Amino acid sequence: MSSYIFVLMVGLLAGAISGVIGTGSSIMLLPVLVYTFGPKQAVPIMAVAAVMANLSRVMAWWKLVDWRAFAAYSITGIPAAAIGARTLLALPPHLIETCLGIFFILMIPARRWLVARDYKIKLWQLSIIGGLIGFLTGLVLSTGPLSVPAFTAYGLVKGAFLSTEAASSLMLYVAKVITFREFGAMPLDIFIKGLLVGASLMAGTFIGKAVVLKLSNQAFQHLLDALLLCSGISLLWAAFS
Repeated sequence: MSSYIFVLMVGLLAGAISGVIGTGSSIMLLPVLVYTFGPKQAVPIMAVAAVMANLSRVMAWWKLVDWRAFAAYSITGIPAAAIGARTLLALPPHLIETCLGIFFILMIPARRWLVARDYKIKLWQLSIIGGLIGFLTGLVLSTGPLSVPAFTAYGLVKGAFLSTEAASSLMLYVAKVITFREFGAMPLDIFIKGLLVGASLMAGTFIGKAVVLKLSNQAFQHLLDALLLCSGISLLWAAFS
């Protein structure tokens, strides 16, 4: 029972943090879920929880969703996520973690360079990016830091960014959960555990909303950079440990 309480407490904290910066809950929760439930259950549990976490961010910022950006990203991302989930076991995970870790860290100066030049991507470019990130979402636990620079380069910030990124990621994770179900990796007990963890993430998200409303755009950008750095280091650590 104490281990479940600890998981839910970490979930509440992770939900609050991801509610502020748009992602990061999977990175925080994965080690705890692996320790509590084992690695085989941790990934499908987190997939269910991620669906609920993204749903809560959509609910919190519903009026600010950019539906055109959502449609452009999701129309390619959804089938790509399903394909990625089906090929999950075909690629060495350490290679993926290493590449993503390096990419996240390099995205810090790259994102700053794009912001300084006010570079904006168009809807068709966002659609291509959605397909690429969707495939990676099917392969690895979390690609949230990848979607962060994509949606911010499109011009979204704060509530609009959080809601649109969450709505798009929600559809990708739904595709991933359905694929897990098709593979028989989502029995009822794992699904229920995912719902419990997801409930704590949802509660944390609404706590995070109060923080976002008080943040300046500059402070929000600094938080995104910190997330990319932490995500990159954690993935490289996992790849080489």
